[in-house]
Amino acid sequence: MTTETAEKLTTTLEEPLARLVAFEPTALPVISVYLNTQPNAHGRDPELLPYLQREFKALARTWPAGTPERASFDSDVERITKYVSDEIEPAANGVVIFASHGSSEFFEALQLTAPVTENRVYVYHQPHLYHLAHLDQQYPRYAAVLTDTNAARIFIFGLCQTIAADEVKGKKVHRVKVGGWSQARYQRRVGNAHQEHARELIAHLEAIVRDDQVSHVILSGDSVIVPLLREMMPRQLQPMVEEVKLDLHASEQDVMRATLEKLHEQSAETEAEKVNRLLEQYRGRGLAVVGPEETLTALANGQVDEILISSQLELEHSEPEQVDAFVAPEIPDASGGTESDEPRIASLPDLLVTKAKQSGATITFVEDRTLLESVGGVGGFLRWRA
Repeated sequence: MTTETAEKLTTTLEEPLARLVAFEPTALPVISVYLNTQPNAHGRDPELLPYLQREFKALARTWPAGTPERASFDSDVERITKYVSDEIEPAANGVVIFASHGSSEFFEALQLTAPVTENRVYVYHQPHLYHLAHLDQQYPRYAAVLTDTNAARIFIFGLCQTIAADEVKGKKVHRVKVGGWSQARYQRRVGNAHQEHARELIAHLEAIVRDDQVSHVILSGDSVIVPLLREMMPRQLQPMVEEVKLDLHASEQDVMRATLEKLHEQSAETEAEKVNRLLEQYRGRGLAVVGPEETLTALANGQVDEILISSQLELEHSEPEQVDAFVAPEIPDASGGTESDEPRIASLPDLLVTKAKQSGATITFVEDRTLLESVGGVGGFLRWRA
């Protein structure tokens, strides 16, 4: 039975990200808040609200009193403060809030079991999505399967929580002492039972991949069932499966911890391979682009199929900078038109992520900052070259 607390914890970022990406840029302020709500030995950080109050007080001074911008900002501050005071669940390790009262009272709050490591407040003309997209890659939705020849435990994890759990039990084969089978018949019966169990397990996995849209499957099993599963596994499932060693009866938390660690190890290998391939294609004048400004321009043109971006890029671009209007979002002016004839101050790393989402490009955050350091922390595989 789903509890009220569980319902408040976000289990997928796909739908929230889609809504946030679709947000139309506005001349009114949009506040983006990221909060680390992980409890320590003494509970949740008592400085959380004082931190927000200090940030909001400093930001409020940037608009004259009585302006539409200040009125929208003040309304958002009141609502955000109340939400943080009254509505954060004990199980939430991170909270992300987006608000713009003047833009049809826009308010989106996400409570996550996945940790938000730092407190951050941004005010911009649209939601700041860089960190949310990074969290989506760090803690994806995936399946974990622990199995032997007779039984299996299946978990679906996402954003550091268990979304679903199931068990698959095969038919056990018992040998009869008197008037029993010959050894050969017994072995055939055992083999058939193992194959039946493997088929049932694969059917479960196919349904999970189809219905729950998992991106990876982490498999743990003995030396009999794993080769059998590999042999019988459909082609479309094979690239999604990685193996790890776990006890069939391991606790749910141990399963999540070990499988997530395996997922991150595999991601690191994949990221290094992708960066090498990107640089090789760029050197050979293939379908690749590198560098922040060059990649942003290609994104604006709809050329980028996949963007590789350093997870540390925002730290390296800590100050907003001028971005040409043709690659920055258009902001409606007071008359209903748009200001698009001159550069604007923007967060370049966030624009890269937002433009990638808007253009349907895949985003891969590269955790090892040294891999993309020589090209400014970002590059992309192109669909076509101009």
